[in-house]
Amino acid sequence: QVQLVESGGGLVQAGGSLRLSCAASGRTFSSYAMGWFRQAPGKEREFVAAINWGGGRTYYADSVKGRFTISRDNAKNTVSFQMNSLKPEDTAVYYCAARRGGVVTTDAPLYDYWGQGTQVTVSS
Repeated sequence: QVQLVESGGGLVQAGGSLRLSCAASGRTFSSYAMGWFRQAPGKEREFVAAINWGGGRTYYADSVKGRFTISRDNAKNTVSFQMNSLKPEDTAVYYCAARRGGVVTTDAPLYDYWGQGTQVTVSS
């Protein structure tokens, strides 16, 4: 069982930056692939970024490539998500997710555990 708690969301102006964190419980954190997803009002949850168990492979949605960076620290059971050059269309609730086995996927139903989400609002 893994519990995930996101933090770091907030209100920022367009062009600004935010850094999200996801703290995970459990002793097997390093065996999980981790992902970030987001859901805007009236829209479906969408994949944003993911990182494999060891941190050596990362994947990003085209809409955030070059602006967002996912990283992990297995010693601290945390995943970080640096978001730069934010745009109003990045406004959403951001969710951290964990998938057993360590293999990355962009498919939300294949993740086993989810955090409660943190709101990110980008004003124009």
